[in-house]
Amino acid sequence: MGGTGFREGDRRTGYINWDFPRMRRSNEARVPRLEPGMPTMTSFENMGFVANMVSLVLYFLEVMYFDLSHAANTLTNLMGAAFLLSLVGGFISDTFLTRFKTCLIFGTLEILALVLITIQAATHKLHPEYCGKSSCVKGGIKFMFYLSLYLLALGSGGVRGALPPLGADQFDRNNPKEEKALATFFNWLILSVTVGAAVGVTAIVYVSVNVGWYWGFFMCTVAAFLGFVVLVIGKPYYRLQTPEDSPILRIIQPNPWNVCTVTQVEEVKIITRMIPILASTVIMNTCLAQLQTFSVSQGNIMNRHLGSIEVPSPSVPVIPLLFMSILLPIYEFFFVPFARKITKHPSGITQLQRVGVGLVLSAVSMAVAGIVEVKRRNQAHKNPLEPISLFWLSFQYGIFGIADMFTLVGLLEFFYKEAPSSMKSLSTSFTWLSLSFGYFLSTAFVDIINAVTKKVTPSKTGWLHGFDLNANNLHLFYWFLAVLSCLNFVVYLYSASWYKYKSEEEKMVIRKSNVDDNITQDSRAMLIGTPTPVSTVQN
Repeated sequence: MGGTGFREGDRRTGYINWDFPRMRRSNEARVPRLEPGMPTMTSFENMGFVANMVSLVLYFLEVMYFDLSHAANTLTNLMGAAFLLSLVGGFISDTFLTRFKTCLIFGTLEILALVLITIQAATHKLHPEYCGKSSCVKGGIKFMFYLSLYLLALGSGGVRGALPPLGADQFDRNNPKEEKALATFFNWLILSVTVGAAVGVTAIVYVSVNVGWYWGFFMCTVAAFLGFVVLVIGKPYYRLQTPEDSPILRIIQPNPWNVCTVTQVEEVKIITRMIPILASTVIMNTCLAQLQTFSVSQGNIMNRHLGSIEVPSPSVPVIPLLFMSILLPIYEFFFVPFARKITKHPSGITQLQRVGVGLVLSAVSMAVAGIVEVKRRNQAHKNPLEPISLFWLSFQYGIFGIADMFTLVGLLEFFYKEAPSSMKSLSTSFTWLSLSFGYFLSTAFVDIINAVTKKVTPSKTGWLHGFDLNANNLHLFYWFLAVLSCLNFVVYLYSASWYKYKSEEEKMVIRKSNVDDNITQDSRAMLIGTPTPVSTVQN
């Protein structure tokens, strides 16, 4: 670690700032505390991110003149790329930079992207002319449009790969009190996301739709900038893990089974066991993509009045956000202590049980979405001047909001706890990888469904073609996803029942190492707890 300026104590623990007075270990348990800067930063950054998630489809339709399916696919591709690129942020923060520096570097890219989007939205010459095709952007307009989206995906994705593990690093899993606090942290992290998102989908979306898109994007830019300023101010209080060799690099070495240590073998096994869990959550995130694309388009042609106030359709997701804001504290303060007394588990129920509840509710949400769309479509055909209320969408949004509360927190905690210590960031990014695959799969489903149904339906048009939802069969697409979600849940049950948590597996390996003559002395020492390298500190 030469040239880094770390103290000898830092080398032993693998963390910077661990000897800061407020972080110093003593005979008593360190009081688990997450400095307010981190959740505050999360709230600010997600104001703009979530506002864009739910409103950009209208920006693509109304300003960039994309057709319905192209606008939906552009948004899902953007979100898919953003969450996929969280792996880059996770890998860098595990291997080359601290998680804090990684957040700042990618945060700068995110702010730059928002500045470019704001400039394009504010400059009429940078808008395309209507052409009647699926996409009207071309030339310099197209270059600036996609450059800003690529930078936004890279920046926001990188931040998401490093920030959650940075917060989780503040807790010592070897301390029982802090083990419980770690589970609490992920609940509060999602609550801070929810609060910021609620502001975004109301205030920022309202400004975007009713005042001007460039003012909405400007508010997103300012909110993100303030968030990262708050994060920087809190730096002296953070416990920062030093970068180290990633298991990914060790796993891909030549002839691995001939030269790997027992630790490396265990790392491969841990990652391999995670893959079926990761794969089983992709369909749920494909369902999520519909609530940010087609459901927003539905809301845009429904009755959006609440008394004398006209509600922007992208603001409907505030309903599940309000559900989550209320239910997360109830879950934390009432359900977890009650369940903990019964199960003796620090989180009340296991992470995989929590994910399973979310998967079931996501299937219910899609079934309800199909029913609501049938009602909306029938009324539109019967009397297009009296559409049903926008708030019929609250059923599907509310149910999915509860599903997301269970699944998202469960996955973040699961991937962080189960990962080798030297790839906590990368493993936590698997949560966002699931989101990424879900968005990309949504794009693929839309294209495939359109192509297939165009050939087999009597009208010779796809379920999701063109600009007119009233001429489409969106309800069938929702029900298709509901059936697929049920089948996926069966696969998940098998994967979850097969999974063995890391702590159980480690005990088996340690017992085996005591009688296995083929294990080297160094590997045996590593497993039974003689002076440990940095990579085993947090396991």
